[in-house]
Amino acid sequence: MTSGRDIFSTLHNHLASRSIEKTIKKLRDDIRRHDELYYLHENPEISDREYDALIEQLREFENQHPELITPDSPTQRVAGRPAEGFPEFVHRVPMLSLDNSYNIDELRAFDERCRKLGDGKSPDYVAELKIDGLSLSVHYDDGVFVRGVTRGDGFRGEDVTLNVRTIRSIPLKLNEKAASIAPEIEVRGECYLGLKIFERINAEREDAGEARFANPRNAASGTMRQLDPSITARRRLEMFAYDVIACQRKAFATHWDALNWAEKAGFRVNENRKLCKSIDEVIYFCNRMEAKRDDLGYEIDGVVVKVNSTALQEQFGATGKAPRWAIAYKYAARQATTRVNDIVVQVGRTGALTPVAMLDPVPLSGVTVSRSTLHNEEEIERLGLKIGDYVLIERGGDVIPKVVKVIESKRTGKEKKFRMPTVCPVCGGNVSRPEGEAVSRCIAADCSAQLIGLLLHFASRRAMRIEGLGFALAEQLIEKKMVSDVADLYSLTLDDLASLERMAKKSASNVLSQIEASKSRDPANLIYGLGVRHVGERTAGILARHFGSLERLGDATVEQLDDIHEIGLTMAESIHDWFADSGNKELCARLRKAGVRTELAEQPQKKVDERFAGKVFVLTGTLPSMTRDEARELIEARGGRVTGSVSKKTDFVLAGADPGSKLDKANELGVSVIDEAEFKKMLG
Repeated sequence: MTSGRDIFSTLHNHLASRSIEKTIKKLRDDIRRHDELYYLHENPEISDREYDALIEQLREFENQHPELITPDSPTQRVAGRPAEGFPEFVHRVPMLSLDNSYNIDELRAFDERCRKLGDGKSPDYVAELKIDGLSLSVHYDDGVFVRGVTRGDGFRGEDVTLNVRTIRSIPLKLNEKAASIAPEIEVRGECYLGLKIFERINAEREDAGEARFANPRNAASGTMRQLDPSITARRRLEMFAYDVIACQRKAFATHWDALNWAEKAGFRVNENRKLCKSIDEVIYFCNRMEAKRDDLGYEIDGVVVKVNSTALQEQFGATGKAPRWAIAYKYAARQATTRVNDIVVQVGRTGALTPVAMLDPVPLSGVTVSRSTLHNEEEIERLGLKIGDYVLIERGGDVIPKVVKVIESKRTGKEKKFRMPTVCPVCGGNVSRPEGEAVSRCIAADCSAQLIGLLLHFASRRAMRIEGLGFALAEQLIEKKMVSDVADLYSLTLDDLASLERMAKKSASNVLSQIEASKSRDPANLIYGLGVRHVGERTAGILARHFGSLERLGDATVEQLDDIHEIGLTMAESIHDWFADSGNKELCARLRKAGVRTELAEQPQKKVDERFAGKVFVLTGTLPSMTRDEARELIEARGGRVTGSVSKKTDFVLAGADPGSKLDKANELGVSVIDEAEFKKMLG
């Protein structure tokens, strides 16, 4: 029988536990409130020392009662051991890049395209500052933070969850109202370093004898990829939220509503944003913010303009690389004057000879520039550039610096005219510049510069992903005549690699393991890795899916290639010519013999559905239960084509609500108009 003392003790412990639990909850709530005051409202009530004392007090309570620690506790922002690397994560919804505009005329052209896509109606726009940082995707399950991912290539990013947890402007738990919109919520934003923090970090690096970071964007990117999250925490990254996705779809009817939700949910949303009723209001916002650019406390490089309506965003869709409903308006590039000391010629993997200006080092947009591409001989002639000239350079859109013009008033008469070499500067082979082309190319099949470039491309992450095969190793493999093409990689031995400089047996074994693993990569990776001219990653995927194997692709005619949607005649001829070459045929045969996968995985035997073969569809309006992109996929999967305008060649117009002028055009031409119900019947 339980004694009265035991009952009293149990009750006492229960009450004490409840008291501790309430104390911990209050501490967490206080810390979250101070986080909000500091990061969202920039109006702190306590000093950093007092804030740190609250964190330490909470940590002591949690150490005494580890059963009360929760994943969303402020103490868990920096937790766990340093990572050994960042796993890859496939975005559920691609994080596409944006097309750029550099002047007002291009902004107005964007507006005209939107009107045309919107059947003549003028859409509302949202204008937001383009923060100069790196894009992040932050995931919540049932309101609790579970994952943080970098943008990567737009389709695959790096899982940097431990580092994202350290960003105090990203809530670890959404409030109940915010979390109620969906069980899975994804918030996208731009991660950045404030200018004061950036200068503090650089001062600390100088004191420690380390090199300064070039600019805040690079510092933010490097900070996010620290393997030790405690280092990331000390550097105090921040994030402005710019988009919300719920269960893999846009969460709200308008982009403006999404920004307002993010702000109420506890995210930091840039206050410099505007809902614009016309492109003129957008232009006014762009001009006004450019004047305030240097007073913001963080770097921006322009303004992002988005169509406000989510329905219109879905209707407009995207190209292979960028949405049609958004554009980045880039501010004028920062410029500088410097001297061209020399012009050297580099040889790429396609044999292209590219002249590069070697400059007196000059600071430009936060980096020190010492070289600039000149593209080709025609560009040098257009500029009238000579070795020794003073030039105006700029970083257009903060990318690779380019020479804008020659400052002829500074000439002394000692400048020298540049002449393109008639032989390859690397191998001494012949150089050809076909009539009508601007680029000179080395045509020597054994050019080592081309081979190094091809090996690095073949081993790159988006191709065959052979980790450890970098420039130094590729150079040695070619010098030692161990490799004359990419197929030779698959006959390398442990002794071959271990005999090279800076290649111990363990390193050699790791590279061999990577080479072996590359054999099972998807054929799309192989097609991209072969370096066929004009064939990028997306095109390689289209070719792999269409033909199913490298062999069938190699047997395709120009006409068969040209018939594929998104493959034009120039690309078709380039692909056909590459596979028609006897040396390339032999290369493909050797890859196949080495065990490299050249066929797509076998699908269950089923009859190919080509019910829409040869049929042309046009989509207009909002469909009741599917997006226009989903309808497009269903049509194209059955052999049909979808075009953007109605003509006599159109077979069907699939119309939803608010169809616009396309429906009028269809009726005028007598084209068959169907609704979603009829479309589903056609699908069976």
